[in-house]
Amino acid sequence: MLVILAFIIVFHIVSTALLFISTIDNAWWVGDSFSADLWRVCTNSTNCTEINELTGPEAFEGYSVMQAVQATMILSTILSCISFLIFLLQLFRLKQGERFVLTSIIQLMSCLCVMIGASIYTDRRQDLHQQNRKLYYLLREGSYGYSFILAWVAFAFTFISGLMYMILRKRK
Repeated sequence: MLVILAFIIVFHIVSTALLFISTIDNAWWVGDSFSADLWRVCTNSTNCTEINELTGPEAFEGYSVMQAVQATMILSTILSCISFLIFLLQLFRLKQGERFVLTSIIQLMSCLCVMIGASIYTDRRQDLHQQNRKLYYLLREGSYGYSFILAWVAFAFTFISGLMYMILRKRK
């Protein structure tokens, strides 16, 4: 039982770390001399432009789409951290034989947020790049980066983790 508990804790920490990395790191769309993420577009390691709601010729078209992706990824990371803390509390407070339902629900909500954020980015990426040609002029010949892939891996991990919590019963 102790081995299973250790595996579940490590699995949850890994999924939360994947969420942090995919949300923070600058590699959702990459190429030879550029990278872009949810927060900025970099044409090299020193020339980065923040994605924000500017007015005038520098305005980022479709900023609300990027805000939706940013919000869902941040929310998924926060929910994953909260579910881990609730799991630790339930580990000491639940009676023998009870399930970790609250932890499971919050972890599955985190899973849902990751799925929504990555799906929005997957669907709207091409439109965002075409609408903001000044910012994404180099980015036509790119591909999805490792942060994007980690977001989808984190989706799978949080889903599996949520199911494990749903099935898991507290034992001595």
